[in-house]
Amino acid sequence: MPANRLEILTDLVNQNPGDSRTRYMLAMELANTGNLERAVAEYRAIIEADAGYIPAYFHCGQALARLGRTDEAREVYRRGIEACERAGDSHTREEIEEALAALD
Repeated sequence: MPANRLEILTDLVNQNPGDSRTRYMLAMELANTGNLERAVAEYRAIIEADAGYIPAYFHCGQALARLGRTDEAREVYRRGIEACERAGDSHTREEIEEALAALD
């Protein structure tokens, strides 16, 4: 039986790897516990499988920036802005644009 939230979420993702919401919850938990490399891998998996899952772009960019990987963060943010435009999500687009500008 899983002992903690991270183990539970990992088990849930392993059971249903195509569930973007559960994978996003895992990525957020990983980021919150300081495992940024693994969080980035999970955010990237979401983006590749579900390009319309917009929050993954923002948080992936944040994690990359925290890791000092600003060029990669910029690219993820740009892709997130494009996803926001496709979805008509102007609010999140503005947040991502602000995060992108803050990298400079």
